[in-house]
Amino acid sequence: MSPTWVQLAYLVAALCFVLALKGLSTPKHARAGNLIGAAGMALAVVVAFVHGAVHNGLLIVLAVAAGVVVGIPAARSVRMTAIPQMVALFNGVGGAAAALVALTEFLEVADGSVLFQVATALTVLIGSVSFSGSVVTFLKLQEVMTTRPVLLPAGRVLGIGVAAAGVLLAVLVVVTGSGALLVLLAAAGLALGVLFVLPVGGADVPIAISLLNAFTGLAVAASGYVLANTLLIVSGTLVGASGTILTRLMAQAMGRPLTNILFGAFKARDVTAVSGEQRTVRSGTVEDVAILLGYAHSVLVVPGYGLAVAQAQHAARELAQVLEQRGITVDYGIHPVAGRMPGHMNVLLAEADVPYENLKELDDVNPGIGSVDVVLVVGANDVVNPGARDEPSSPIYGMPIFDVDRAKAVVFMKRSMRPGFAGVDNALLYNPKTTLLFGDAKDSLTKLLAAVKHV
Repeated sequence: MSPTWVQLAYLVAALCFVLALKGLSTPKHARAGNLIGAAGMALAVVVAFVHGAVHNGLLIVLAVAAGVVVGIPAARSVRMTAIPQMVALFNGVGGAAAALVALTEFLEVADGSVLFQVATALTVLIGSVSFSGSVVTFLKLQEVMTTRPVLLPAGRVLGIGVAAAGVLLAVLVVVTGSGALLVLLAAAGLALGVLFVLPVGGADVPIAISLLNAFTGLAVAASGYVLANTLLIVSGTLVGASGTILTRLMAQAMGRPLTNILFGAFKARDVTAVSGEQRTVRSGTVEDVAILLGYAHSVLVVPGYGLAVAQAQHAARELAQVLEQRGITVDYGIHPVAGRMPGHMNVLLAEADVPYENLKELDDVNPGIGSVDVVLVVGANDVVNPGARDEPSSPIYGMPIFDVDRAKAVVFMKRSMRPGFAGVDNALLYNPKTTLLFGDAKDSLTKLLAAVKHV
């Protein structure tokens, strides 16, 4: 049992985590919530160090030093567009850490109680799934591997078999207390995490990240029982609960059940995208688009990952300000899964000081989108793809989209005719209402800003 002062410090840290989640629930208090959460984590780390330094001081110092040497340069080199990949890796490392700690504790302590062995088995299994699954999401986000669903031969049967083997091994670990079986359980968890994420398509990866985050929280909470650490139980439960709620909300926003998002690829038919070379598109110049925007009454900007890649949020904001000075209403349509992680577009636009009240969700935009004069799609693709609404054979069918094809005019800013993250061709590109403006988003918006000023 930890000393009283340690327990009290952990209680304060836990309260900080609860207050942090409360603050992060609203944009107004998000910054304060983040700072409170960071303070709670700092307190927890310091207390753990002081309390553990008596027996393991040198090892703790070496571990912290290694983390500093590797982590700080890595974090500073990560661009905003790569933050989702970093989040996926951090999440995976958390799951792996929980599994390794539980495995080590099991082999060294050998507590024969059923609760200890159940908590250990759960921690190792869930932590291993979270780690390997998060690595696959990283590879998908980094586009090291294909972003489309990957279906292995008999993949569904294989996944069910590995999951069943994992459950059986977990039961045997509890019954026998075998360390060798626990290692096999970790291997089964690693395989299950890979098989779990491979069938998830690009547009659904943010939801997979959220679910894996919940898994990591559960693994950490279970490891709290293994280590008899109340703070780990509380913090892991908070992460698991918030991740589960976020996953559920995102699935609802996608208009599809979670099972369809995770396993729908097994039922989807193979659809060959229509080549852009076989259909006619209409491209325009910066001057053409400037005239279209300059004489509009209302403009809706729909940002996507292309805006993040080009770091074009400030240019988009400057263009909107010029239009607003001319009496034109400018709003931003924010899709729940735009970008590569939940809230990606919100963070980018907040950097450019876009007023939060100008950020509109699907339910706010779609009912009146037919009266919008111009929709400016900046680097988005899948979230405005009519195929999600009209093509039952499409891999993204059923995902709610911005019905921008129903607006009076559409300007689609793209680097090329390449499909979006889901790898699906977009019929909006060939719509007679659509004008394509090719080029880097930041460069195009900068030129567009100058052209609008002369309209």
